Amino acid sequence: MKQIMSVAFVALLAACQTAPVQTPVTEAAAVATAAPTEPSGGQQWLFGSAESSVVMRQTWATIAGYVEAKAAEAPTYGVVLTPDSSPVQPGFLACEGKPLAAVFDADETLIWNLGSMAAFGRMGIGFDPAIWDDWERTGAGKAVAIPGALDALTRIREAGVTVIVNTNRAAENAAGTEATLKAAGIGEFSHGSTLFLRGDAPDGSGKDGRRMMISENYCVIALVGDQLGDIADPFNAKTLSVLDRKVLTEAPAIADLWGNGWFVLPNPVYGPSIRGDFDDIYPEATHWAPSAASGLPAAN
Repeated sequence: MKQIMSVAFVALLAACQTAPVQTPVTEAAAVATAAPTEPSGGQQWLFGSAESSVVMRQTWATIAGYVEAKAAEAPTYGVVLTPDSSPVQPGFLACEGKPLAAVFDADETLIWNLGSMAAFGRMGIGFDPAIWDDWERTGAGKAVAIPGALDALTRIREAGVTVIVNTNRAAENAAGTEATLKAAGIGEFSHGSTLFLRGDAPDGSGKDGRRMMISENYCVIALVGDQLGDIADPFNAKTLSVLDRKVLTEAPAIADLWGNGWFVLPNPVYGPSIRGDFDDIYPEATHWAPSAASGLPAAN
């Protein structure tokens, strides 16, 4: 493919972007030994709160408005990074007269996996890959569209932009994923055409390979997900610390793309964002301790 905006190469090893992974437990063992757990704070906020619903509807309205405006411009470049570039020194694939597309992750981007999340909690486990695999195959009708998504997708399609899904669900479970998306009202999708899955490209759970496959036929004007790997694999490089990963998103060359072609929805439940110790989260410059006026012993 012709790539007009070539840039210098900056090497960043792309790490895997996966579904939530904790210590695997068999379903039989979980049912036999684990007590049911209450939803976590992240689950309560994401799946149950009015605040989350408002944030999602606001975000989806912003996405739809951006896509409508961009489609009307007949853009020259899309928002997928060229293979020889990085967020620090980006290059973008040229549209070259191709039809326009917007590419979305599925889980916790288009749909909430309420059926599987509740099942894990009732079994007292965080995650089990065998049960998740079963969910991918049989969960149709038990996942729901995220607030605001259906109205936004209607607007995007009416603007003449194709909706494509790029998810880390397994290629072997394509039929189940197609059924899940249809049952949630997201639309009809076809594996290898408008639905791309883990296993379709040789980079495992990395998504850049699949983004290149999509870009062979489309000019991608919007990338939407709940993890940075839904935008570009370098954001998930294993060499990045918690702070370095945040700093990378602020690189001057791509800082204006957030909300302007690149969109990330909140997911406080799982993924590469859920990590960091006290030193990662609370910088030394912010350290504070109660004074004697609090009634507690003064800090040394």
